[in-house]
Formats: sequence, C-alpha cells, structure tokens
Amino acid sequence: MVKTIHELDLKEACIQAAREVIAEQGTEGLSLRDVARKLGVSHQAPYRHYPSRDHLLAAIMQRCFEDFANHLDQASQAHATDALLGMGEAYMRYAAQHPLEYRLMFGTPWPEPAAHPELVRHAVHAFDLLRNQLLQQLQQRASAPQSDMLALLAQAELQALFIWSALHGMAGIQQSNVMQHLVLTPGVPAQAESYLMGMMHTALTQGPAQAQVSPPPTAPAKKTNEPS
Repeated sequence: MVKTIHELDLKEACIQAAREVIAEQGTEGLSLRDVARKLGVSHQAPYRHYPSRDHLLAAIMQRCFEDFANHLDQASQAHATDALLGMGEAYMRYAAQHPLEYRLMFGTPWPEPAAHPELVRHAVHAFDLLRNQLLQQLQQRASAPQSDMLALLAQAELQALFIWSALHGMAGIQQSNVMQHLVLTPGVPAQAESYLMGMMHTALTQGPAQAQVSPPPTAPAKKTNEPS
C-alpha cells in the first residue's frame, strides 16, 4: 500500500529524500522516481511540487546557499574584532562540517539559471556578503571622501575573488583523497588554515592599493579605401 504523506509535508520530504539519494548515489543518480520510492509514495507525487528533477535539484542547492550565507553572516557579526576573519573561519568550518552541501554548491553543474532565479539570488547573496564587507573596509581606509567608487568596488571584487579562490582551494584540498597521503611535517596540517588566513590578511593590507579598471575593448576602426 502506498504511504500517504500530507501535502504540506510532501514538498519538504522530497528535499530530504533527495539529499539522501545524492549522498548515496551522487547527483547523477537523482531522479524523482527514486525520491518517490524512498518516501513510499506514488511515482507521480513529487511532480506536484517539482516539474522535473532539475527543479528539485535547484531547490536543494538554493537551500544550501541560503544556509551557507546565513552561516557566514552570523559569523561576521559575532566576530568582535575582525568580521572578515570570522567569515573565513566560518567558510572553512562549513565546508568541513557540510561536505555534501558544499559539493552541491561548488562542485555540481547548475540547472538552467534562467529557470531558477531564486537559486541565483541566494548564491549571489553569499558572495555579496564578502564583497560588501570588503568594500566597507576599503571605504573606511580611503584617503579622501572623493575616492573613485568604481575603483573601490573593483578592488573589493578582486579581493573577494582572491579570498574565495584561496578558501575554496584549501577546502578542496582538505576534502580530497590525496590529502591523507601527503607526507607533511608534524604540525603543518593543523596550522594550514591559520597560515592561510594570515597570508590573506597580509595580501589585503600590503597588496596593490587600488584596482586598475581597464576600459572595455573597442572595435578596430574600419579601413577606408582612399584613392591614391
């Protein structure tokens, strides 16, 4: 007999069941049929909330980015002396404690973005938290109130991409199988994260003072055939 799940609970139940399927089989193994089978409902039941497998995957990824952004935001507010350090530590902590969700966000091909604007919005919000914090710090350090806002914004975005790349690289290395086979000096693995944070702080405080915003490329002028 097919199990009955209250309609209000089915939408959330599908997300939880889909996470279990992904944990067992990867995103390649995710299907609405498998989700229905795991829940013990009819094969058509999940379609009432998710028209396709990509819609369900997008909902899961959206939830991951929303939780991730909240995690970073709370950490930046809770860190008394350095909001960026708090966000960096929170990033690494989230990656270590939620490896499945982290891989879904940054290691899984996205469903068609145009069809899932909420996924895009939550993903961009996570980046905006970092960009805005950096921009705020740059504005506080600006030598004159007339500082070029476009240059400051570009500098904040370059810094944000630098920080994100460094943190993502470290998180990926720590989660990779090769990490356990590296022959490292005793104490190095335990110091890796704090060393990374220190190097990023040095780069941000002693690196280039201002970004050079390159103008967009212009089309080459057409040659005219002038009479000789």
